[in-house]
Amino acid sequence: MAAASLLEAGLARLLFYPTLLYTLFRGKMPGRAHRDWYHRIDSTVLLGALPLRKMTRRLVQDENVRGVITMNEEYETRFLCNSSKEWKREGVEQLRLSTVDMTGVPTLANLHKGVEFVLKYQSLGQCVYVHCKAGRSRSATMVAAYLIQVHNWSPEEAVRFITKIRSHIHVRTGQLEVLKEFHKEVTARAAKAETSHTAKT
Repeated sequence: MAAASLLEAGLARLLFYPTLLYTLFRGKMPGRAHRDWYHRIDSTVLLGALPLRKMTRRLVQDENVRGVITMNEEYETRFLCNSSKEWKREGVEQLRLSTVDMTGVPTLANLHKGVEFVLKYQSLGQCVYVHCKAGRSRSATMVAAYLIQVHNWSPEEAVRFITKIRSHIHVRTGQLEVLKEFHKEVTARAAKAETSHTAKT
């Protein structure tokens, strides 16, 4: 199992720059082949690809981004994106929830951390940019967890909603399974809170 994980991580590193170049290429293509770098999912969350340094001013000033959730491993952002300190200088807090590219599945604990992070900025009327390399799988899984929490949607409903906005997302089987576990926990917690409230009244 450990050997397979190491192999997957190594393959992700090997393919990182070729697949990033493909993402950049699709971002510059005209017409139906074009893919926007990021999309606004609701008044709080933006889902997208790597927030390249040149995008900083646009995200902070135009999109009111004050939080960034980075689903990438450190090597993926080292040269192209702001460091945590650089984000802080711009008045932005970064939360890194490292997940292996292509095959990685965010942990339940990290999904909860990410959703709490988003809700904190939502309460302040500010926005959060959630990203991985291409804004398709790891980050889409995190955004789906947020939608499940906020709207009490099923994982399938959350993924469908995101797909209507960002059509090229790809939530893999393992990622959908962890979202189902997340949904179970959220539902159980809500039922417990409702029972407690009813008992008090």
